[in-house]
Amino acid sequence: MKYLLLIHSNPVTWGHPSFLHAEEGIKLPKSARAALTAQLDGLIAELKERGELVALEPLAAPKTTKVVRVREGVRAITDGPYSEAKEQLAGFFLIDVDSPERAEEVAARIPEAQFFAVELRPIDDLS
Repeated sequence: MKYLLLIHSNPVTWGHPSFLHAEEGIKLPKSARAALTAQLDGLIAELKERGELVALEPLAAPKTTKVVRVREGVRAITDGPYSEAKEQLAGFFLIDVDSPERAEEVAARIPEAQFFAVELRPIDDLS
């Protein structure tokens, strides 16, 4: 089953990986920051080795976002993210795993889960 793991971050401290740019992450000792980086690298390597990683991408800063709406045939484009929030979408993992429990395990191992939120969304089958 495929899952989209949506990683959220603070747009004020934007950068990738976001846990290294978060206020809490910056305050960590260098060894703890290195451990989180190793955790992320290890998770990515494991997902690739197991054939579970479909895609992984960081997103550009929310200030570069455009929102497109079409109302009564008229297109309107505005700057900025869709919603005003303290956290914005920073990136994603697309995984294909055997169970919801495995997807939850993977989401919990993404270092950003310690500082922000990792949203776990099952992908519907349109066939």
